[in-house]
Amino acid sequence: MQKVTIDAEGCKGCGLCVRNCPEGIVELNMDVLNTKGFHPAVVLKQEECKSCAACARTCPDVVMTVVREAKEAS
Repeated sequence: MQKVTIDAEGCKGCGLCVRNCPEGIVELNMDVLNTKGFHPAVVLKQEECKSCAACARTCPDVVMTVVREAKEAS
């Protein structure tokens, strides 16, 4: 399941999400430039994401969406 989605076109590559991810799984994609000329953020290992939303909370452009997996009822 993809826990973090990023609007790459809206990302200005400021790196705040990279610095604030406690798992260290967010990086700027240096191989890609969006139409504004910025290197957008990317989540390298979705399976290691804890859905803490630290990246989304620090994003000044609000381009990150974080979802949590639904807990199964017992």
